[in-house]
Amino acid sequence: MFYRSQLATLNARLQQPRRFLQILAGPRQVGKTTLARQAMAAFVGQAHYATADLPAAPEANWIEQQWRVARMMAALGPALLVLDEVHKVPRWSEVVKMLWDEDASSGCALQVVLLGSSQFLLQQGLSESLAGRFELIRVPHWSFAEMREAFGWDVERFVYFGGYPGAAALADDEFRWRSYVLDAIIEPTISRDVLQLARIDKPALLRRLFVLGCTYSGQVLSYQKMTGQLQDVGNTTTLAHYLRLLAGAWMLTGLDKFAGDAARSRAASPKLQALNTALISAQLAENFAAARLNGELWGRLVESSVGAHLLNAAPPGLAVTYWRERNQEVDFVLQHGGKTVPIEVKSGRSKGALTGLKLFSKSFGTGPGLVVGTGGVALDVFLATPPEAWL
Repeated sequence: MFYRSQLATLNARLQQPRRFLQILAGPRQVGKTTLARQAMAAFVGQAHYATADLPAAPEANWIEQQWRVARMMAALGPALLVLDEVHKVPRWSEVVKMLWDEDASSGCALQVVLLGSSQFLLQQGLSESLAGRFELIRVPHWSFAEMREAFGWDVERFVYFGGYPGAAALADDEFRWRSYVLDAIIEPTISRDVLQLARIDKPALLRRLFVLGCTYSGQVLSYQKMTGQLQDVGNTTTLAHYLRLLAGAWMLTGLDKFAGDAARSRAASPKLQALNTALISAQLAENFAAARLNGELWGRLVESSVGAHLLNAAPPGLAVTYWRERNQEVDFVLQHGGKTVPIEVKSGRSKGALTGLKLFSKSFGTGPGLVVGTGGVALDVFLATPPEAWL
């Protein structure tokens, strides 16, 4: 089966003398485990795989047990240890640090790969205990180019069904596809990667926020309006925290407003953005054919697919924001290395003249900006191009 550029990166690193832990980080159901197993198959030596994705999270000694098995292999020759969903183990980073440092002192050449689907907990462990000991390989949602190469999808199919390779075979049976996304992706991500791994005082509110965020993906919504829509007395700080947790699970995020001032940007209302359009479509009443004929809905899906592509494919240091001033808006703004590019998406919904781009360019001294869709760069071309190419 087709797999990703990250596999070549991982294989190359595992062929080198042991220097760093290798961390594969990304959402559920994008192929991290398959990628790791393919790396195990290509590894010259013995390999041991274990997963902490169990009904009850194992204790810290579980890591030590798996490590001992791999150390016995390493005594006989090259060996590789792969620990999946390791962030679910309490104090995982402290235990890994201790064992990694023991191997460094003893000269054990055991190679180690860790996989995780909680960005929040992975980053916490890596920054607190493992600084200087790891290399990170991001494994984001599948892009249009990857889905096209692997499954022959056209851009309209990608806009609706999104970038989950495991669900691709079910797309012709939309009832099964929808059930798979809801039951095998959305529910486990919320119940295992968010609710069980962080303190959530109002789990029902977090679930409703996720549904609301998908419903309003591509729209700017203040936290006060979110509170009204959710009919909850919770404060805006709670909603902002829950939105960060959903972003840490690679599901839903809120884009900051471009303001030329970091403090003002953080204080503005977020623009909600689903990180895979499948998360939106699986909750719709409309099927693929009906959604394609609904100009308003299709325009929202197209804009969400553009935003998801920018966020999933953006290299470190490339900022993705939006801009709005009264009734003028720019859908997305890219910033990197002193360069700024505003982007307007035109598909399905009629937005009239590009007054937002013109005003943004005049206000901030940028170029004319980029139009995606009608009258500009074709959507399939844009979704197959790395975001940094437009800077």
